[in-house]
Amino acid sequence: MRMPANKRTGGETAVREYDVVVAGGGTAGVVAALAAVRNGAKTCLIESKGYLGGLVVEGGTALHSFYNLYTGFEGVEKRQVVRGIPQEIIDRLAEVGGTSGHGEMLVGFDYDSVCTVVDTELYKLIAHRMLREAGVDVLVNTLLTGADSDGGRVKAAVVESRSGREKLTAGCFIDCTGYGDLSACAGAAYTEPNDHPVANSMGVGGVSMEGLHDWLKERDAISEHAVGRRSGRDGRIIRLQAIKSKLPKDFVDRAREIGFWPVTTTVHDDYFMFVKLNYKLPVSPTDRDAVAAAEIELRHRQYEALQLIREYIPGCENAFIARTSPSVCIRRGRLIECDYDLTVDDIIGARHFDDDVMAYGFHDAAPHFQIAGGGTYGLPYRALRVAGLDNLLAAGMLITSHYDAHMSTRNTVCCMGQGQAVGTAAALCAADGCSTRDLSYEKLRTALEAGGVYFES
Repeated sequence: MRMPANKRTGGETAVREYDVVVAGGGTAGVVAALAAVRNGAKTCLIESKGYLGGLVVEGGTALHSFYNLYTGFEGVEKRQVVRGIPQEIIDRLAEVGGTSGHGEMLVGFDYDSVCTVVDTELYKLIAHRMLREAGVDVLVNTLLTGADSDGGRVKAAVVESRSGREKLTAGCFIDCTGYGDLSACAGAAYTEPNDHPVANSMGVGGVSMEGLHDWLKERDAISEHAVGRRSGRDGRIIRLQAIKSKLPKDFVDRAREIGFWPVTTTVHDDYFMFVKLNYKLPVSPTDRDAVAAAEIELRHRQYEALQLIREYIPGCENAFIARTSPSVCIRRGRLIECDYDLTVDDIIGARHFDDDVMAYGFHDAAPHFQIAGGGTYGLPYRALRVAGLDNLLAAGMLITSHYDAHMSTRNTVCCMGQGQAVGTAAALCAADGCSTRDLSYEKLRTALEAGGVYFES
């Protein structure tokens, strides 16, 4: 039943009915909503901001990683292990000049074999286009404020917008908020580890990738160098990272003070799309007042980083800030308890499970942590089921408790793959009227394979 909307002048709370509700239109959420609607579910996507993409567009870094680490081990087969909807997004971006493609790593190939860079603004456009074409109800500028739950099931997500308060009912729900907001509102168990710094990455214009490359090369200070498509031409520099110990001491000391990491990526000439400034919060990023202080501090740090770029890097004397995130970017907010907690031994041991929903082969702390033999591990479906709730799934940075395990599962392409898994599962659960634990794995696997998902076995 749909009742008249409350326009903040009184009246009834509006109710919208769906098969699947996805909270969070970020890295995992966009893919989850696409997967759900393609599997026959009437789907709604809630996003508090006015755009989609989450950390993919707010961070601006390369997407890690669609491939196994084939360059880190001799004789290992090159294979793309994340495909399906995530690759469709890259293909759509390529049509509008919004990606480097899967560029080759020339230096630092024991960290990642490829570098996939996207245009942050075009990603927002393509994500919205794909969702609209698929028929997803996209509710941007809409804040999740609560959840109705009873007897181990979520009944409705409660949202607020300038149109008033609404309840969104569904057979199955997905939490892709990053902070675990829907899970927490629904009564799921969680902790707040606060084990990663927050950041506000910026884009800097009026610069030179070649100038940066030459400056680093003169000092034998290149730790990562990738080439791909930039400003319509192939074989151009798209990623550089420095060996900090080989840079001028004054630069290193000042960079350390502001959490400035000397790495950048780009798909455009004269533009550093990704310049990262870190800040370690004393408390969890769910603390509003602590985050307010961090917002100011990180913008100060952006300005200081701009001065370093202008002062030290040839061709960057007139650099300017061209892009920032509207708010701090987190690597972890709440850690939601799920039916299985993936371990670092599972990951680096290349373990696969009897309920795999994807394969993944990247670890963000490589080469110190690498998937054994340049292979992959499997992410089990049970690791995405929120404990204690029968119709709630979670994907993205809010799963995996151990820091070293999380350094793999929180990465963008892994989150995208998780999104396809939970979106597919939620649609099947809603159609069958079953709980997430009663869903047939055979049926889920078949649907994922039909959606282009790659499995190792």
